[in-house]
Amino acid sequence: MEQRWALILGASSGFGGATAVELAKNGYSIFGVHLDRQATMPQVQQVIKKIEKTDQKAVFFNINAADQIKINDTLDEIKERFATKDHPQVHVLIHSLAFGTLKPYISKNPNDCISPSQMNMTLDVMAHSLVYWTQGLIFRNLFAHGGRIFALTSAGSHSVIPNYGAVSAAKAALESHIRQLAVELGSMKISCNSIMAGVTDTPAGNKIPMFDKMMNAAKMKNPQNRLTTPEDVAKAIVLLCDERASWISGNVLGVDGGEYIVNYIGENTSSIIK
Repeated sequence: MEQRWALILGASSGFGGATAVELAKNGYSIFGVHLDRQATMPQVQQVIKKIEKTDQKAVFFNINAADQIKINDTLDEIKERFATKDHPQVHVLIHSLAFGTLKPYISKNPNDCISPSQMNMTLDVMAHSLVYWTQGLIFRNLFAHGGRIFALTSAGSHSVIPNYGAVSAAKAALESHIRQLAVELGSMKISCNSIMAGVTDTPAGNKIPMFDKMMNAAKMKNPQNRLTTPEDVAKAIVLLCDERASWISGNVLGVDGGEYIVNYIGENTSSIIK
């Protein structure tokens, strides 16, 4: 039986870590790409242990996922160590990179607003890197026909959050890249979708200014009276990996329990039905 692999960009925590574990439970071995210092490596090891408990393989690379040299070296290693001539190995690619600059665009003091280098870095890591990893997989014949690409986006792609401008631009670009890839990879039957999760308590989310207030507001809005969890998103992604979901492509798919469609904050809708 052909070995199925998922390549997860941002696999050490949050959505990426949870999806790595959930995919492993469903028969996928994991190539994990992450960037962690020594202080957070125990968390990475926990994800790896959970994957290995499912009897699947976990091969992790601690690199800058937006560095073109590192991208090429990693994909070359994957091809050399794991690929076979007749069977491309990667069936699922997930982009869950969350590393960007949270600064306003405008300030009287130039040091207090975002710089060109910070803007470029944010867009490169959180959006453009998806294209470069996809190109690298295709160039090396590593992407299986009928595969899946998922990119984690947010409602911030089309709304304003303080100091979130560059990340918002990156999320909008990411959704655009997904649409383009859905068309260009259609002949390979690779479906591509953006996953718009509800507000979720993750390490990346907690770096956003006033995130505690965002979480409180989201919980009050949500019909199920709770926040979205990384596991909610992971289970949705596994569901969309089913062959019966192959015709779903080029979309932004909400995974939020109905949070986004509620436009008021007040008595939770779930309390209406006793």
